[in-house]
Amino acid sequence: MDDMAILWEWIGFAVRWLHVITAIAWIGSSFYFIALDLGLRKGSDLPKGVHGEEWQVHGGGFYHIRKYLVAPDALPEHLTWFKWESYATWLSGFALLVVVYWVGAELYLIDAAKAELALWQAVALSGGSLVLGWIVYDALCRSPLGDRPTAMMVVLFAVIVLMSWGYNEIFTGRAALLHLGAFTATIMSANVFLVIIPNQKIVVADLRAGRSPDPRFGKIAKLRSTHNNYLTLPVVFLMLSNHYPLAFGTDNAWIIASLVFLMGVTIRHWFNSQHARAGNPHWTWAATAVIFIAIVWLSTPGAQQIGQRDAGVPAGAAEARFAAAEGFAEAREIVLGRCSMCHAVEPVWDGIRRAPKGVVLETDVDIARHAREIYLQAGVSHAMPPGNLTWIEPEERAQIVRWYRAGASG
Repeated sequence: MDDMAILWEWIGFAVRWLHVITAIAWIGSSFYFIALDLGLRKGSDLPKGVHGEEWQVHGGGFYHIRKYLVAPDALPEHLTWFKWESYATWLSGFALLVVVYWVGAELYLIDAAKAELALWQAVALSGGSLVLGWIVYDALCRSPLGDRPTAMMVVLFAVIVLMSWGYNEIFTGRAALLHLGAFTATIMSANVFLVIIPNQKIVVADLRAGRSPDPRFGKIAKLRSTHNNYLTLPVVFLMLSNHYPLAFGTDNAWIIASLVFLMGVTIRHWFNSQHARAGNPHWTWAATAVIFIAIVWLSTPGAQQIGQRDAGVPAGAAEARFAAAEGFAEAREIVLGRCSMCHAVEPVWDGIRRAPKGVVLETDVDIARHAREIYLQAGVSHAMPPGNLTWIEPEERAQIVRWYRAGASG
């Protein structure tokens, strides 16, 4: 059994690594082509049909790139298609979703305090929401809103906010933010698989058959590509969020996730403006900073950031301070009763073979040593226990906060 647990752990790690590798490839190529497209030089000396050109230097050589707005008069024998990066990213991400959140649904997906779901119900909601998201988004793009890009983005943001709230109402905070990222990434990858690449294949087939391509296919692909451009950074944030309890473990997690999409727009707008040589919109920096400050404030409502006094304190001093702090005895009983069945040298919780992330909470020294992690994970946020499986009460979380503050100020 232990060997299988180790193997399963490495399978999860391998899938996660594959997902990161493919995501780097997809995001990298996507950002490159957005920058290239915005930086194209237009002039009267360009050949017929050429929308713009760009000279670039990299790797000891020079590149001369031209873009045809619809298509050239004739195609070369070889065309490089940029599609597998997107497909591999989504497939590896979906595999990771299955490995972590479907197989481990009891720990990471289902929160009984929010919704008492059977395993199959939670999995059905998880997978079904991804399919539903694409259907709704695609219908919006094909509606008259598709001809009004700004209005379309506003409506899309409203859909994202609604999904952020909905996920947070039924899943654990960790799973809610991760699913919002998967919801968005599914839209992005489906744009490539179901719209952009098929449209490009129609254009290629028309050219090779001697027909004039319909320019509307390029217009459609441009709209979907623009959406992908602005959605990328929020997806990266959401995929990383499960490592940061202040992002997913508070009551305001769904608002935080929604604001991240606005922050993604301001950041990408600055980059896009730079690539298009359209000046330096300094307001985007200010807007991003304001949104980020709002996120920080929402993550710790009514609580001050404390614990900075530990910096530079000799080893053992902080532990002694927290062990002697007022409320330690009460906090210790809470941790031993709610956390130690998993965070032990020999965990007793079914399916847990070793203490998560190597954090053992069995002795006074263990608890004092990890005071800050306990405070962040189970005090100011609801990240632990996963799905609140051990039913830690609000007053118990408040007691952990009081104990930590007493130790931090002692």
